[in-house]
Amino acid sequence: MSVKVDVEYCGVCNFEKQCSDLAATINTTCPDAEVTCTKGRRGSFEVRINDVLVHSKLANMAFPVNEDVGNNVIKAKDGQPLTKVKEQPITDCVIQ
Repeated sequence: MSVKVDVEYCGVCNFEKQCSDLAATINTTCPDAEVTCTKGRRGSFEVRINDVLVHSKLANMAFPVNEDVGNNVIKAKDGQPLTKVKEQPITDCVIQ
């Protein structure tokens, strides 16, 4: 089964590197997956696999765990249902 991964990321926030890192993880896990990174809404890092939203930074304020996205890509390729992706811990929050 063909797998398409669409990542909408915030260009203003400079999340392009996170998208490139995610694409590299996906390509290692599933080399035939098609990954598209597109600049989008401010603060966004939205991950869709075959049009199913598996992660939303707009909703939870965190980036996805890349390996979890890769595991979902394998599930999609095998025709299995997708699961919500775990979030990376937020480490750059400073309270002053």
